[in-house]
Amino acid sequence: MAHSRGPAEPHVTRFEPTVETVDGADVVLSETYFYPEGGGQPADRGTLSGIQVLDVQSRQGTVIHTLEREPSFESGDEIAAAIDETFRTYAMRAHTASHTIYGAGRRLFADIGYGGFDISPEKVRVDFETSTDIDDELLVELERLTNRAIWDSRSVSWETVPQEEALADEEIAFNTATQEGVMDDTDTIRVVTVEDWDVAACGGTHVSNTREIGQVTVLERSNPGEGLTRVEFAVGPTAIQRRAAEHRAALEASRQIGTNIDELPDEVARLTEEVDRLEGELRDRKAEMLTATLQSMDEVERDGVTWRLGAVESYDSNEVGDRIQELAGEAADVLAVTGGDGRPFLVVATDGSVDADEVVQSATEEFGGGGGGGPTFAQGGGLDADPDEVLAFLRE
Repeated sequence: MAHSRGPAEPHVTRFEPTVETVDGADVVLSETYFYPEGGGQPADRGTLSGIQVLDVQSRQGTVIHTLEREPSFESGDEIAAAIDETFRTYAMRAHTASHTIYGAGRRLFADIGYGGFDISPEKVRVDFETSTDIDDELLVELERLTNRAIWDSRSVSWETVPQEEALADEEIAFNTATQEGVMDDTDTIRVVTVEDWDVAACGGTHVSNTREIGQVTVLERSNPGEGLTRVEFAVGPTAIQRRAAEHRAALEASRQIGTNIDELPDEVARLTEEVDRLEGELRDRKAEMLTATLQSMDEVERDGVTWRLGAVESYDSNEVGDRIQELAGEAADVLAVTGGDGRPFLVVATDGSVDADEVVQSATEEFGGGGGGGPTFAQGGGLDADPDEVLAFLRE
């Protein structure tokens, strides 16, 4: 059998072919409705004479069914073939959904092209070749238009047309990344049409009307390559479950903040603004407290240079370092501050009268750890001592 008849007659799932050849677990039939993997669509599942079909591939024009074990039937035997109707139906719905979502993309995106396509049991992906930046608003509109086209019950049909004619028709989309299964022979191309919505070269199985697709829910988008936007979506029960989960989450969030779903975005924006304001105030208060702490630290005079030494809690080395650099020369000639849980840090800022890096290096030589810097600012960390020991060392 040279070709699968599945794409032309996708609703046929039971047939009785004659076995042409058996090579181990590989079987070739006189005719087959099994869809071989290709064009982004997975191979059909099912059985031959009750034996599970693990894979279906088209090799050099011949469809080969790989079984889970060697069969007892032989060449010339007539057998019962059964395609998994549940999976076939899912693949039909998912494949037609990809055409429907591409048709929606035609109406939303600039200079659109078909960059790739794939069906998995959990989700479907379409790669759009477009210069349009597909943001959240466009993603939502893509889903809305797709489901509207499904609701409108548009007919889906397929035919073979001369290859030259198809290639000359600018309305026909070609998936350049997955051409397998598109051509019935060297002279014709199979074209699938979603009524007044999309026309594409395609060798896959399809439903006969968009209403058979069911719910489509966009899951996420990504950028797999330059000029490509990948949109992943769910079809059918998975799509319904995802939408229900999102609705449940939106209702819970609305309840938590005391509003309704329609006003949820505005309320979240208001709360985000309020949180940002409060966090800013907190940072300001924390900075004021740090400044007050630094200015009240112990003052030590050494060789005509004023030092302020102390330890802080609830501040990291970066926060302390930024502030003492501003205070060096104002609150004291040298500020040396330690803090942190476990192995503490040490930050030193000076007006240039003392080399800050030398101070840090002397501390790390005494207590371990590491660090460094320049003449007016340096910091170290991982000191094997508590802050009081570090301060006592600096006072000496």
